[in-house]
Amino acid sequence: MPRFRLPHPPKRCTALHHVGQLAVACLAVALLCGAAPPHATTTQTALPAAIELGGSLSTEKRAELYRSLHRHAKILQAQSEVVKTVAKLIGPAVVHIEADVTPRASLQYGRGHHVEEAGSGVIIQLNGKYYVLTNRHVITNQRLKQIVAPRKIKIKLADGRQIYPVKVWGDPDTDVAVMAVSAPNLVAAPVGDSSVLEIGDFVLAVGSPFGLSHSVTFGIISAKGRRDLQLGTARVRFQDFIQTDAAINPGNSGGPLVDLRAEIIGINTAIASNSGGNEGIGFAIPIDMVMIISRQLIERGKVTRAFLGVELDSKFGPAMATEVGLPRPMGARISALTKGAPAEAANLEVGDVVLVFNGVQVEDLAHLVNLVSLTKVGTTVSLVVFRDRKPITIKVPLGERGKLNRRK
Repeated sequence: MPRFRLPHPPKRCTALHHVGQLAVACLAVALLCGAAPPHATTTQTALPAAIELGGSLSTEKRAELYRSLHRHAKILQAQSEVVKTVAKLIGPAVVHIEADVTPRASLQYGRGHHVEEAGSGVIIQLNGKYYVLTNRHVITNQRLKQIVAPRKIKIKLADGRQIYPVKVWGDPDTDVAVMAVSAPNLVAAPVGDSSVLEIGDFVLAVGSPFGLSHSVTFGIISAKGRRDLQLGTARVRFQDFIQTDAAINPGNSGGPLVDLRAEIIGINTAIASNSGGNEGIGFAIPIDMVMIISRQLIERGKVTRAFLGVELDSKFGPAMATEVGLPRPMGARISALTKGAPAEAANLEVGDVVLVFNGVQVEDLAHLVNLVSLTKVGTTVSLVVFRDRKPITIKVPLGERGKLNRRK
């Protein structure tokens, strides 16, 4: 346990300190002896503020403090109204999800029992139809690594109704899932733009932590672009998490992270914790990524990912960056080319450092992998690569990763 100590009081000028003590002492003696201080009138006066105790505030002073408090409180209350309005608007679109799965025989509930894998979700509207966004792990049988049947997924709406999804899709590589739903008077939340988020933006996380449905927590965006996280036994290949200090706990998975416009900017997915509960570090999938995956799942039933056809150097660091002429490690260095792939056809070379992908500055290897995989197959992208100590621009039409795997 750490030791907590009271801070030492600040040092004061010795001479002034003694003068002050003497003045207070003389005043105290005069008051005790019934003598009036110099220049005092015979009428009763209030105690000086220097020796006025909290319990002896005059009626006038207390009234003045209350007036001041009310003025200042109005400012904070006005700010609080924004948060309260966001909570009222997003609440009807948030759902509680329970997936009935048969657990492993070794679980503490014993063989043959059923476990309710509780989570959260949020309703959106797309092309005139309603869908629930959530995490794939919320509706997945962890033993079989498969999404459970729609009839085994209960969706509890904010108004207390219980419905079942019509159809369910999921992508294990991003942990995104989307469910088609149909019911009267559904309320959908607007979808925001996660690309404009900045560190310090205020956000709210809504969901069912520990089964406490429609809980709302408040915080900020703590960081962006968190990649290479080890998420338990799950292997989420494509990561670009938003980090937030809004409290996220077990059961929040799949619920929305929203901005002060009540727009969804992320889907809450994971926490960093030693205790299993909130410790101020939560992660959400950016809504831009969620929507790219969800649209493909709805339209095609699967996710088709683009590929460039390069291998990237995981050892690219400060020394290598200096060697090629860069001031610091940036971008992603190509270490090999795939034969017959778009990169080879576009005359990319081993040693090229990809600095910009279609107008987006590349931060590192994992960032480039995400950018490529989330781009539509067949798109011709513009790359800025660093070669021979100068940047050059190269156009590359992206191929389909699945076709490359089939050729292999």
